[in-house]
Formats: sequence, structure tokens, C-alpha cells
Amino acid sequence: MSVNFLLSESATGYSLYEVVQAEEIGAQTKEVQEAAQDLSKFGRYVKLKSFAPFKNAAHALENANDVSEGLVHEHLKAFLEMNLPKAGKKSKPVLAVSDKNLAGSIMSALPGVECSAAELAQALLRGVRQHGPKLLKQLQAGDMERAQLGLGHSYSRSKVKFNVNRSDNMIIQAIALIDQLDKDINTFSMRVREWYSWHFPELVKLVNDNRSFAKLAMVIRDKNSLNDERLHEIASHVSDDETIAQSIIDAAKISMGQDISEADMENVITFAERVVKLADYRIRLHKYLVDKMAVVAPNLAELIGEIVGARLISHAGSLTNLSKYPASTIQILGAEKALFRALKTKGNTPKYGLIYHSSFIGRAGQKNKGRVSRFLANKVSIVSRIDNFTDVPSTKFGEVLKRQVEERLQFYETGETPTKNEVAMKEAMQSVLSDIKVAVPEVESSSSKKKASKSDKTEKSSKKDKKRKAEETGEKSSKKKKKSKD
Repeated sequence: MSVNFLLSESATGYSLYEVVQAEEIGAQTKEVQEAAQDLSKFGRYVKLKSFAPFKNAAHALENANDVSEGLVHEHLKAFLEMNLPKAGKKSKPVLAVSDKNLAGSIMSALPGVECSAAELAQALLRGVRQHGPKLLKQLQAGDMERAQLGLGHSYSRSKVKFNVNRSDNMIIQAIALIDQLDKDINTFSMRVREWYSWHFPELVKLVNDNRSFAKLAMVIRDKNSLNDERLHEIASHVSDDETIAQSIIDAAKISMGQDISEADMENVITFAERVVKLADYRIRLHKYLVDKMAVVAPNLAELIGEIVGARLISHAGSLTNLSKYPASTIQILGAEKALFRALKTKGNTPKYGLIYHSSFIGRAGQKNKGRVSRFLANKVSIVSRIDNFTDVPSTKFGEVLKRQVEERLQFYETGETPTKNEVAMKEAMQSVLSDIKVAVPEVESSSSKKKASKSDKTEKSSKKDKKRKAEETGEKSSKKKKKSKD
């Protein structure tokens, strides 16, 4: 198929080029590709037919969005109708377009035009893009670059739709850093315990918390300096427990540890300070994650907790991706290896993934863990969609659905009937609307609708019965009249 015209979309507007000697060019694809590198050669193949600039930056962004989605804007349609020749009985003008989706949209919008996105068309359009500013003599130097820069910024802004307050990327980075810090703090704490135990081995059994142990190592330093006068100082680092503090002082007096040099002690204390700083930073980072989840996904955090909710968002890639997942996918999210292994070996598929770390699964009985995980995944799917698409963050739905999960756990233990979904969601909706001061619409419940439908059916059936009886009585009376006449 020989190409007659070229459509070029740029940041400044639409340009239409006419192909010179289209039939001869159709068999010279390689020559066209080579000529596209040189303006003097490429200028022999095409010539500018028309140029339609955009009105302003907003108009350019609107057209760019339509072109990227393969749609025909009214401005483009009018431009092509005005400049392309009308189709004849045997032939139609062939327009080279860079995008196949846009080509299909143009052919449906303009039935008298054929579109091509073949190799020859792409080679010609490549040359137009390369030499576009020189072929468009209406433009001055730098106009194309400025238009591209402005359109690029506005187009990217419209696609990303970045909102500082609703950025789930910060949650993904925070939970990843928390997991890494937990590993590092645990490794470093074990090293501090092992290192300081050469001097004071009894302290390991008395203090289990890693952060408290590192702080005590910094405070005590030399065990020989411990005495009863430092009781309150030691107690302040073990949750003000004077019993443990006294045990530490007593253990120091009869310790079996060896004395170490001042240089060795300085290295131990320096490393202990680093562990304490990491532990303190981990606490601050956890608080930051809690605050961020309260803004980005408040209902999800209320239902399943900040840490598990953040892990679900991180594993899905974003809150939007998580909201697109069905409940069955959320249930096994994080257990993909076990799932594929079970499918490969035709074994039992996993019942839960990341949601296993929720307190609800741990509280459920062994027989009911699968049921609770399925029910919880269903609620997580609901709240993730609410958090993703709502404009005003609120925890009302999360609170109500959390209560439903609690009632479901109680139902499995005692058999007590839980609240129905319809009642729970209506309660949450009413509380949300009352918070934003919107009148609560009166909506009929499904039970009342069923009763109304039943009453309508009974009324209709009674009317049919009356009609049938009236028809039967009419037939009987007509028969009697006939007999009397006879």
C-alpha cells in the first residue's frame, strides 16, 4: 500500500505532509530510511501541505492525552477533513500514522480515509520527527523545544497525579526499611551481647531487650563501678524496675567476667551507641509509618494494623493495585511460592499469605483459621477500595468491619449470630455522612423490599383471579341466554 500523506503530532500542533511520487517510494523502503538521516535528500520525498497549531498549553495537553489513548480529537478530525482529498470510487487517500490504535480511530471517524502504520510509514514519520523544526518554516528557533518542555511537564503531571498527602510510595519504602532495620538491629545486638559478655556475662540473662541491653552497656561500662548508689540510674533503663536493677548490681559484685582494657571497652561502647541509635530510629520510623497509613489507608490500618497493611500495599506495588485484587488473591498474597508449588504437585493450596500475621488469624482456632482468613481477606478487599477511591479519609468503615471480624470469631467459638453486612455497611455510611454533615438518605432495606415485592405479587395474583372469575361468570351467563333462546 503506497502512502500519500503523513500525519505528524508534535507539541506545537498537527502537521500534514504530502508524499511526492508515492508509488515509486513504496518499493524503496531502505532508500527512504537512509534518506531520513539527510534533510536535503528527505526533502525530495515529502512536502508540507498544512499545519494546525494548538491554541494554548491546555489545548495541547488535551490533544496529547487523546493521541496517547488512540482517540481522535475534534481538532484533529476537523484538520483532516479540511486538508485530505475526498475518496474516489476506486481509491482512497492513504494516511501514515505512528500509532495503530490512532489509525483505527481515524478510519472509524473518517470512513473515506485509509491509514497505514507499516514499515514504510514509520520510516517516513521518523524522518519527519527528525527534521520537523526545519520543515515547519512557521516556527522560530527554540519554539519546538519550549513547547516540548511545557507539554512534557503538564502531560507527566496529569498522568502521575501526584499527591503528597496520599503517596503510598512512602509507605512501601518505610516498611522495607523497617524490615531491614529489624534484621540489622538483631544482628548487631547479638554482636554487642557476645562482645560485652566477655566482661559482664550475667547481664545477658537479666536483660532480654536488645535496646535496653545496649543502653545498660553504655551506662555501666566497667562492672566494677556498680554499687547500690547507682540503683535508680540502672532502674531508669529497665522500665524503672528496681528489682531487676538490684539483681544487676548484685550480679556485678560476683561476676565471673574478665577485665578488659580501656581501648576494648571504647570499641564495645561505640558499637552499643550505634545499636541504640538504630533502635531509636526504628521507633521514629514506625511512628512515621503509622501517621502515613492514617492518611493514605486509614480503614486498612484500622482493620488489619499498620504493619500488615503496609506489607500488603508493598507486595501489591501500590494501594491502587491492592484495590484491584479480588479477595481470593489478597488471601494468599505473599504465599506465591507455596501456591505454585501446590499447583505443580497437585497438593493443597495455602490458606493464607501475609494476612497470617494479623492478630485475628492467631486468635482463631486451628479448624477455623482458613475461614477467618477468607473472611478477613474479603474485608481487606472492601476497605482497600474505599481507601483508594474516597476523597475524605475516614476510619469508620474500618472500625465497623473490624467489629464484624470480631463477631465472626465469636460466632465460631460460641455460635452467637454476627451482624449482617447490610446493617454494618449502612451504619458505617451513616456515621461517615454525619461527620461530613450530609443528610442521610432513607434507603429501604432488602427485607422491606422483599416484603413489598411479595405484596405486589399477591395483589397481581388476586387481580388475575378476579379477572378469571369474571370471565367464567360471563361465559356462563352467555350460555344460559343461548339456551333460553333455543
